[in-house]
Amino acid sequence: MSYTLLYGTRAPVRVWTEPWTIDEGATRQLRNIGALPWVEGVAVMPDVHYGKGATVGSVIAMRQALAPAAVGVDIGCGMSAVRTNLTDADLPDDLGALRSAIEAAIPVGFRAHDDPVNPYRVHGLPTAGWDTFWSGFDALHEGVTALRSRAEKQIGSLGGGNHFIEVCVEQGGAEAGRVWLMLHSGSRNIGKELAERHIAVARQLPHNADLPDRDLAVFVAGTPEMAAYRRDLEWAQEYAARNRAVMLALLCTVVRNAVPKVRFDEPISCHHNYVAEERYGGVDLLVTRKGAIRAGRGDLGIIPGSMGTGSYIVRGLGNTDAYCSASHGAGRRMSRAKAKKTYSVADLARQTVGVECRKDAGVVDEIPAAYKDLDAVMKQQSDLVEVVAHLKQVVCVKG
Repeated sequence: MSYTLLYGTRAPVRVWTEPWTIDEGATRQLRNIGALPWVEGVAVMPDVHYGKGATVGSVIAMRQALAPAAVGVDIGCGMSAVRTNLTDADLPDDLGALRSAIEAAIPVGFRAHDDPVNPYRVHGLPTAGWDTFWSGFDALHEGVTALRSRAEKQIGSLGGGNHFIEVCVEQGGAEAGRVWLMLHSGSRNIGKELAERHIAVARQLPHNADLPDRDLAVFVAGTPEMAAYRRDLEWAQEYAARNRAVMLALLCTVVRNAVPKVRFDEPISCHHNYVAEERYGGVDLLVTRKGAIRAGRGDLGIIPGSMGTGSYIVRGLGNTDAYCSASHGAGRRMSRAKAKKTYSVADLARQTVGVECRKDAGVVDEIPAAYKDLDAVMKQQSDLVEVVAHLKQVVCVKG
């Protein structure tokens, strides 16, 4: 489908779903964003839903300004995936044992590694730049100084919520049955701590005093506050990318131990909570994607569904109306609290038949029915991406 304009905004807000299907809270957030004087335009993805501070599934292009809430608190959150030479017939018969091995190698939930992972001792992990990366920690916001040890131990850990690790099988086509590995995580606690501190700083700046929503406070180019945020943001985005790289290397090692003949293609990786400097219509813009991936022409990306419905590997079509973006997933259709009230453990078990995963009260809020229909979301963005592969998970690890 093509986009629809959301009426009543100063800057164009282009929507890749039916506007009347967007919940009231998200619609209000989008109108508030479209009213900001720095905003050049907004692209709204089909997985859009209400988010803390700013709408999830929104791509916001600003001139000389940046709203930290439009990035979110999980700076650099994103996806990584790698295709293997295996087919589903090569997988171990006991997928429960494989899931346990993954959970033993990669801490999930609130857990972290007992000691920091040594990147030079992880098989298959790129080693370039680690010392330079960590040398940047001392320049971060003074409020996170005491958190270095925790940040070091959380590199290579999953977290909770909608973060996951999966073993997937390709569906249909010439490569049907091919095994992929996939994971979703971000900058862990350190990204959250940095984001919250900078959002608090932005709220106190005089130029944000009369905003329609104080969560949309911005930093303006050329100010020390903007420089400090950009420094910490870029470090946290790199932390997230390195976190996923460590986990993917550890995951590959687990699979290699289970199936020694395995070989891996080049990984695909993409942020979906981040900032990029991009140029559209001859104008240099700061583009924030909160719950959206870059989908420039030829860009490979990953669009996951829920823990029972599979995912898509996609190639971007470079649609500039959407600031070369696409959705980051199916998107929630109900809150976590409502999902817990609506569904039971038995419902979760029924909706994840055939998937080796947790089926307990701790993950009912992640039940597939709490998410929008992924195939419908994909149809709504057919002018943004093309499908490369459709995957279905057989193992799903949740925190």
